[in-house]
Amino acid sequence: MIRFVLTRLLLLAVGLLVASALIFFTLRILPGDVAQVIAGTQSTPEQVAAIRLSLGLDRPILVQYGDWLGGLLRGDLGSSLITSSSVADELAEKAQVTVPLAVFSLVIALLFSVPLGILAAVRRRRVSGTVVSFVSQGLAAVPAVWAGLVLIAIFAVWLGWLPPQGFPLDGWEEPGRALQSLVLPSLTIGIIEGAVLLRFIRSAAVEASGEDYVRTAAATGMTRTRALITQGMPNVALSVVSVLGLQVAGLIVGAIIIEQLFSLPGIGRMLVSDVGNRDLTKVQGELLALTAIVLVIGTVVDIVHRLLDPRQRETA
Repeated sequence: MIRFVLTRLLLLAVGLLVASALIFFTLRILPGDVAQVIAGTQSTPEQVAAIRLSLGLDRPILVQYGDWLGGLLRGDLGSSLITSSSVADELAEKAQVTVPLAVFSLVIALLFSVPLGILAAVRRRRVSGTVVSFVSQGLAAVPAVWAGLVLIAIFAVWLGWLPPQGFPLDGWEEPGRALQSLVLPSLTIGIIEGAVLLRFIRSAAVEASGEDYVRTAAATGMTRTRALITQGMPNVALSVVSVLGLQVAGLIVGAIIIEQLFSLPGIGRMLVSDVGNRDLTKVQGELLALTAIVLVIGTVVDIVHRLLDPRQRETA
């Protein structure tokens, strides 16, 4: 097991290195000049050249990448080319919105997808199971923006229970208002991602219910539902853990879109703004941070999968 963990950590390090190179060099291919953005439209070529020199943008691209990579190894994501502020500090500030949004969305997705997925599997030949399957399939196809607009219309405009947009200026110093601001965005992401997860759970539960050990447990006097929950859930849990690793990427993409819709000052909204401003240092730091989150969670999923499945340990 130790060797497996060390191998996964090594692959994680290699993945981050490859991701950093792809992000850095891809951003340099994009059209536009950050020096021109800083200087303004009325600037002279000499002024633009002076800004490029002061920012180090005139150096060879490999030298620029080496400097950025050296900073990453020291835990330094660099500074904004436009505001000179620390990228790491701004990411930490914006993460106070994005991380709770992703966590709340994941909790909402699990709260309704796990029980309803099992219900849809147990009652798959009844009306209730068919309805759950049909509704989940429809929700999984709903665009996040449309779902968010519907929730705003119902809970903010019609009922007036929740704020439609924004986040408190004092942040989490006003926890009540901050939580209220995240309810609708979290519901928007959680419902859609939960509908996708529900379908996987239903499929895994249906497959597990046909296994011999579940039928044997039912033959000993257990109900079909109890036999599935007590004997089949370990296999269902393996599928859930695997899918959750993929769902994280969906949560991150959903957060970027939803932060725009609900005017949340999170990482996604900052990323869109920095791309428009051609602030390459901030953009590459933000993209690398998001990529690192996905890769780390993927590594954790692999390790948890190995811990939950004794067959993999025996094979190893």
